[in-house]
Amino acid sequence: MLRAASAGLAVAAALTVVPLTAWADWKPTRAIEYIAPANPGGGWDTLIRTTARVIQEEGLAEQNFAPINIPGGGGSVAWAQIAADRGNPHKLFAVSPPIILVPLAGQSAFDHTAFTPIARLITDYSIILVRADSPHETINDLMEAIRANPALAVGGGSAPGSMDHIASAGAARAAGLDAATLNYIPFSGGGEAMVALLGGHVQAVATGAGEASAQLAGGEIRALAVSAPERMEALPDVPTFQEQGIDFTFDIWRGIMGTPDMPAEAVAYYADLFASMAETEGWLAARAQLGWLDAFQGPDEFGAFLDGQKEQFSTILTDLGLM
Repeated sequence: MLRAASAGLAVAAALTVVPLTAWADWKPTRAIEYIAPANPGGGWDTLIRTTARVIQEEGLAEQNFAPINIPGGGGSVAWAQIAADRGNPHKLFAVSPPIILVPLAGQSAFDHTAFTPIARLITDYSIILVRADSPHETINDLMEAIRANPALAVGGGSAPGSMDHIASAGAARAAGLDAATLNYIPFSGGGEAMVALLGGHVQAVATGAGEASAQLAGGEIRALAVSAPERMEALPDVPTFQEQGIDFTFDIWRGIMGTPDMPAEAVAYYADLFASMAETEGWLAARAQLGWLDAFQGPDEFGAFLDGQKEQFSTILTDLGLM
C-alpha cells in the first residue's frame, strides 16, 4: 500500500537567529509573484488561486498575491527560474509530491532542498476519472481493460515518474498489473489532461480529487475510485479503491515554498500569514468545497516532512521500476 506520510528528523531552524521584533517589522514591499508551476486547471493552480483569493478577501496582506502559471517539465521549468532568483522575498510557489518525484526521476536538477519551506497546507487524494460515456463502470472494469490491452492510455497532469503517474501505477500494481508497463501519458497540468480525456485521446485520467470537483459536477466525466481510506465527504458517491477490492491509498499533500536562501524574517512573515489564513472562515469554506483536508505544518516541520518524503518516494519509485 502506498501512502505519503511524514518522516525524518527536524531540520535546523534558521529562524531562531532573527529577533522577533525583526520578524514583526518585515512586510512585502511589492506584489508577491505567486507561482503555479503548471498550466491553469491543475492542483497547483487551484491551490495558488484559492489561497490568493482567501488572503485578499480576509484582508490578511497589504500586498497582492498575483497568480502566475509557469508550465513545463512537470514543474522543472518553473523550479529552474525560481532557483535562479536566490533570496527574493517576493516570490512563492505551490508544491506537492512532484517536487520530490521529478528530481528523483532525473528530470530536474532542483529538488526540495534547493528551496525554502514555508507551510504545508492541505492533503488531497488521487481520483481516477473516465468520460461519462465510458464502458468502464468500475475501477476493476478499467483495470481488466488495461490487462487485456496494455496500450490503453491513462493521462495525468504531472511528468512521468511523478504524482499522477505514481498514483495510477500504484493502483495498477495493487490490482495485480505490471505497473512499469502502464501506458501513462503526461500533460502539462490537470487542465490539459482533462481536455485530453474529454477529447478521447486518453481513456482515463488520474488527478487530484479536489481539482476534479467542478468537472464532476458538470456531468461530462465519472469517477471510478478515490485513493482515500474512506469515502470523502465532498464526494460521497465516489467509492474508494479499497472498498472495490484494491488495497491502495495515496495522499497528495500540497504546500508553499519560497526562493533559495529566502531571508528568515520573510519566512516568518509568510509562515504567520498562512497560519492565520488556515483559521479563517473563508479558508474552511474553500477546503470543504474542494474536499481538502487540513494538514498544516510550519517551515521546520514541513522541511522535515519533505526530507522524509524523499526517502519514502525513493523506495516507491524503485519498487515500481521507475528509477
